[in-house]
Amino acid sequence: MTLHIKVVSPEKIIFEDDVDQVTAPTTTGEITILPQHISLVTQLDHGELIIKKGKEEIPLVVAGGFLEVSNNIISVLADYAVQSHEIDAIKAEEAKKAAEQLMSEKTSGRDFAEAQSVFRRAILELKIANRRKHRPNITG
Repeated sequence: MTLHIKVVSPEKIIFEDDVDQVTAPTTTGEITILPQHISLVTQLDHGELIIKKGKEEIPLVVAGGFLEVSNNIISVLADYAVQSHEIDAIKAEEAKKAAEQLMSEKTSGRDFAEAQSVFRRAILELKIANRRKHRPNITG
């Protein structure tokens, strides 16, 4: 038995397939979803969404949004999502530095929060891009 997952961002469908397991970062902690999971709706946090299919691991960066589980179907509506093979480490490093600069300038509350969000997302992208280089079972 498998799960069907569809990950959607505002721009496009990021990932869709039948898989064995999904681990997601939620605002209340990390959860793992296996076939026959109870129905659930939860808010996503910034973090790594890990999809497992056989021996293959497909990591995605997600930042905000919602995850719903119902009848072995997982729907992820992410504010931001990207697969590891789409991560541009140079752009992520540049975004990280720009966000650090904005945060150090003591910007207003909203600007600081936006810079902090960009910083967290860039750090996650760099972490996943680096891990993908060193682990052969990571695809996507």
